[in-house]
Amino acid sequence: MDKKIISILITLLVSIVIFLGCLDGRSKTREEAIPDDAIKMIPETDLYPPQLHSDEYYPPVPVPGTLNSAGAEDSPFISCCDDETLYFFFTPDVDVPVEKQLLDGVTGIYVSKKFGEQWTMVERIVLQDPGALALDGCTYVQDNVMWFCSARQGYSGIHWFTAEYTTGKWTNWENADFKSDLEVGELHFTSNFTELFFHSSRAGGNGGTDIWYSEKRNGTWQEPVNIERVNSEENEGYPFITSAGTELWFTKTYHGSPAVFRSMKVDEEWQEPELILSQFAGEPTLDAEGNIYFVHHFYEDGKMLEADIYVAYRK
Repeated sequence: MDKKIISILITLLVSIVIFLGCLDGRSKTREEAIPDDAIKMIPETDLYPPQLHSDEYYPPVPVPGTLNSAGAEDSPFISCCDDETLYFFFTPDVDVPVEKQLLDGVTGIYVSKKFGEQWTMVERIVLQDPGALALDGCTYVQDNVMWFCSARQGYSGIHWFTAEYTTGKWTNWENADFKSDLEVGELHFTSNFTELFFHSSRAGGNGGTDIWYSEKRNGTWQEPVNIERVNSEENEGYPFITSAGTELWFTKTYHGSPAVFRSMKVDEEWQEPELILSQFAGEPTLDAEGNIYFVHHFYEDGKMLEADIYVAYRK
């Protein structure tokens, strides 16, 4: 078949998909997109509440305010320089496959502002042109730059992208695959951008996904190094580095479900990780006061019902 005809057919197909996406609810709000039969879970109805294993924190609770819904709030991130802004991933129905989430018009990255002790003013961050298809997540923000992973129109697979915050909105998004040999996963930089931490199932690990880091020397990112002290045969991932660079927080499979661990850096060496939170707790992020924000997934009979952002306040 003529290449020009193939190109026209592909363009037509994409247009149809976008149109169907509009019919499927692109104009809906976050609340309107949540199924009518969705049940909002609360601590009192939670069969497997998160368990605290440290006396440094108060027992975890859902973040106060309107951030959490009967849908799934996931992957929280708080910038080291802005304790009043929380980024997260949202999808209205955990039963919907990814290819349909791409079309629902509401799944993606959201932001919430803190007023007093309440997280409110939830809104979606749109990182694609009108009519373009993209599914964005795994956010990292420092100053006016956002790093995020995305499956989007025009690209094969998942890639890293960046966006800039200018004139009150996120714009200028572009591909940011600066090292072709890195698998795309949750990433975190040190505050001076000299070290990159990420998770990957790349060769040379201890099994499953491991946490790796790469140093930037003379403007060049070096070959990634496996942080053997924190990795095991289980899955480790979703690293978070404190602004001082002395604490590595991450998610690890523990007794069959995600759990939050911490490793301290002493004399330039990462120490044996310690369990902080368990039972469907993961993807930790800390504010400047050391409070732990994380995602908690609600399960019943082996099925995930929804997910909320929780916080364990530091004593």
